[in-house]
Amino acid sequence: MNNILTVQNLIVRRGGVKVLDIGALNVQESRILALIGPNGAGKSTLLLTMAGLLKPDQGEMCYKNRPVKSSADRSRMRKSVCVVFQEPLLLNTTVYKNVALGLKFRSLTNGEIRKNVEDALDYFGISSLAGRSAKTLSGGESKRVSLARAFALKPELILMDEAFNSLDPPTRETLIDDLRHVLEETKITAVLALHDREETLRLAQDVTVMSEGRLIQSGATAQIFNQPDSEFVANFVGTETILEGTVKKSNAGLMEISIAGKTIEAMGNYPPGQDVYCCIRPENITVLQDTPEKTSARNTFKARIQKIVRQAFFYKMILDCGFPVVAYVTVSSCDDLGLCEGSTIIASFKATAVHVMKREK
Repeated sequence: MNNILTVQNLIVRRGGVKVLDIGALNVQESRILALIGPNGAGKSTLLLTMAGLLKPDQGEMCYKNRPVKSSADRSRMRKSVCVVFQEPLLLNTTVYKNVALGLKFRSLTNGEIRKNVEDALDYFGISSLAGRSAKTLSGGESKRVSLARAFALKPELILMDEAFNSLDPPTRETLIDDLRHVLEETKITAVLALHDREETLRLAQDVTVMSEGRLIQSGATAQIFNQPDSEFVANFVGTETILEGTVKKSNAGLMEISIAGKTIEAMGNYPPGQDVYCCIRPENITVLQDTPEKTSARNTFKARIQKIVRQAFFYKMILDCGFPVVAYVTVSSCDDLGLCEGSTIIASFKATAVHVMKREK
């Protein structure tokens, strides 16, 4: 698959302080890449640099295999790239004129402008708002107009900075679904700065984790969430059980790992004596009332429910198996099983559900 944009050895300083230090980043054509990381990680600065709006102090950026070095190079690239900022930044005029704004600066006929605007309005379900004043729009409607304005330009690459901030949950969820559909239909490459794990899982095909202006790990979304390279990434993508252990046995890709006097079986090839982290995502842990007669799960432990916390449509349970484990249980399952704090249950998980990372002493 071709890269539409590549970055090598990129350094950006602001006020003499290094805010970005990017070794290498590839944005694959017709895919959706999410930049995630804590506040201050450098996501917005990286987006501005990728858009050609911020000149790097050092390094190389190539757009469609052509270096972007001079002002002329950045101007050429910007004709194919659109940025959607956190705030919609709409003019005090109609929705139609806001969406047509960027097209006015291009050599298009009135018919072409009308067609592009109407298509963009239709993409985001706001055709009925065309004659409305932007001042009368809700937050969600303003976001849709901002997106429609960008997509009307038919960019090759769209960069979005926290586009779903400040929206109520139903509005955000609907907009995420619509955006994903539009990106899939148009095949426009997108780089999205996000802070929400659910948004990332629903939208992104690829993920890059950032911290303090650096790239920590990049890869396909499933890889980042299920096979983090470090404790930092594991914590950030929601791996709520991270246990310290030591490999006791290792044979044919199956390890026995000692954790707090108990043994966990996991897939991997670390040698005996190796200190490791065992990472288990909460959705991969099954909670039962009794030990099952037949199960494919190699790890089964008697556990006590220490705490139950309601989280939207499920319960988060903190379990004591001799070591702490976090599991997610649906509301209906919790009610059916009569689970409560202090209850004794069985927690089980497969060897393949345990992601093992080397731990330095």
